[in-house]
Amino acid sequence: MKGSVKKHYQGIIPPIITPIDRHERVDEEGFCKLVDFCIEGGVDGIFVAGSNGETMSMSQSERDRAISIVLRQAGGRVPVIAGIMDTSTARVIDNLKRLEQLGGTCAAVTPVFYDRHTSQDETIRHFEAICKASSIDIFIYNIPLFTGENIRADTVLRIAQFDHIAGYKDSSGSYGAFAQVVAELGATSFCCLQGVTPLGLPSVLMGADGFVPTLAARFPRLFAMAYRAAARRDVARTVALDALVRESSKILSMSKNATAAAKYAISTLGFTRPDVYAPQDFVLPEEQTRIDRQIAWLEEQLSKEEAI
Repeated sequence: MKGSVKKHYQGIIPPIITPIDRHERVDEEGFCKLVDFCIEGGVDGIFVAGSNGETMSMSQSERDRAISIVLRQAGGRVPVIAGIMDTSTARVIDNLKRLEQLGGTCAAVTPVFYDRHTSQDETIRHFEAICKASSIDIFIYNIPLFTGENIRADTVLRIAQFDHIAGYKDSSGSYGAFAQVVAELGATSFCCLQGVTPLGLPSVLMGADGFVPTLAARFPRLFAMAYRAAARRDVARTVALDALVRESSKILSMSKNATAAAKYAISTLGFTRPDVYAPQDFVLPEEQTRIDRQIAWLEEQLSKEEAI
């Protein structure tokens, strides 16, 4: 859809939740059903073990298990990006080696966290060492809310020169910096993914390769339809669907904990439980009622849009 350069990672790539049972064990059966639902709904990839997947709340063995389940269930139907972020370069490289053993082919890496971050050079060295340790695809993942460091656009451009760097997922909300990266690298095989859902469709209209919306796992048809409208530069259709995308995002603020809200909304599909890892807040009964009403309204509006 986007020029003559083939992009391996593009479109809608949901940062999938990690379904768990009451004992905080990954719910394999529910997870497999959710992966199938997403792919059959038209998503273009899966991002597993990200912040929305509560990756840092899991034990290492459960994290590896979650990644393994998604890799196996996706079965090559769509690309899978696996989060291997951690608190040091050495720990990330250990995670990378485990991902290779699991059969993974793409990893998302943030700057290290629980760190003072005295310079951007630290992050450049971090990515350089990781790229030298493996030949699988690496995504630069910018999420300063959780890492304490915002990767500047010029830093992204420097890291992008390393072998095996496949793209950039930007969850900073700094649209100008993201647009600079798109302008510099959009015509190459480097893949630019917007990580902030309200900026997703505007970013695609301006040349981004796709976005990573939290609730695409609940409404895959909506997000797939919206992305395709933006990718073909159908502005009027994109504007109409963007209104529904923004309405879907309201679900995340209907509870104190956005992750719990997302997990509850996805649990209404009947595949998974809404449980979150301790000690996070869960969705209260009155919040569930508000989310249920919003889901019902969105599904009604989506049916109308699909009939157009």
